Amino acid sequence: MRTLPKVSVITTNYNDAANLKRIIAQVVRQDYENLEYIIVDGGSVDGSRELIQRAEERLPGRVRWISEPDGGIYDALNKGIRLATGDIIGCCFDRYADEGVIRRMVDAMELEGTDGVHGDLCYMDGDRIIRKWHQGQGTIRNGWMPGHPTLYLRREVYEQFGMYKTDYRIAADYEFMVRILYRQQVRLSYLPEILIYMSHGGTSTSGIKAYLESLKEGHRALKENEVPFAWITDLCRILRVLAQFVKR
Repeated sequence: MRTLPKVSVITTNYNDAANLKRIIAQVVRQDYENLEYIIVDGGSVDGSRELIQRAEERLPGRVRWISEPDGGIYDALNKGIRLATGDIIGCCFDRYADEGVIRRMVDAMELEGTDGVHGDLCYMDGDRIIRKWHQGQGTIRNGWMPGHPTLYLRREVYEQFGMYKTDYRIAADYEFMVRILYRQQVRLSYLPEILIYMSHGGTSTSGIKAYLESLKEGHRALKENEVPFAWITDLCRILRVLAQFVKR
């Protein structure tokens, strides 16, 4: 009987106990057996620590956590990656489509021998779909990128390429994906199904001002990673996003 790769799922939190409770429930209901849950709390004072302690009871021996001030979400994610002991590392900030999502993601990676996996996601406003993230496979140069909440990677990717740059406020996830994918050194499996239902209104989707700042930081990420004619890639990204609204 083969040994299942260990998967570390990271959740970051700061004074958002209600949402943390929902996220913990999502992770607990996953049917993947070799699962480690990492919770990085920013020093909350709203009852979040008590929720984390109850999560330890529901996942005995499989929860690791810290609660201390951090420098924002990307600093917290980096802390989580350092804490993780899994072979595969991903995040959970929202709702899995069903209890078998992680199992299917691991199966795809193992079957194809890839460095990571991604799939589709829906941006939600309550129970209403705002847009569907469906990009399939592609290249960074042509404006493609995986949906970050669906991106699970082998530990070796972080060891080779490093973690998130904390001098980015909104687009450190995009910079990281450009860094690992532009030169096609990291191979990803793609699951053509909705894996995550994500709440609309995150750091880069909370309004036009935030979206424009995200594009600005995204352009910087392309330049820093020496993507030629970065403005063409910017335009392709914008058109891909607009197409998601048209198709929904």
